[in-house]
Amino acid sequence: MKAKKLVIVAAVSAALSFSVIAQAEEEKHEEQTIKSSDVPAAVQQAAQAEAKGGSIIRWEKEGANYEAVIQKKGKQIGVEMDANGKVLSKHNEAKEHKETGENH
Repeated sequence: MKAKKLVIVAAVSAALSFSVIAQAEEEKHEEQTIKSSDVPAAVQQAAQAEAKGGSIIRWEKEGANYEAVIQKKGKQIGVEMDANGKVLSKHNEAKEHKETGENH
């Protein structure tokens, strides 16, 4: 009986440890605002092509990827790109920050 309880305690402890590690890894990938001079030329060119008539109002970096926040027709659109300028995703920036409670 003691061995069974010991196994259960060990399993719960391991699960909690993995949870903490996963959360720490996730926090490392939070967005950070950066200067345009810190953005690779290929990424800047791709963002300008995506902006078409709009303007890039800020740059963010999350992990190895970059995000251009583009103001266009009264909306803010986030365009996520890799370091080579390949577009990975697009999203409505207002909705994203409303969900997380952030103001930009």
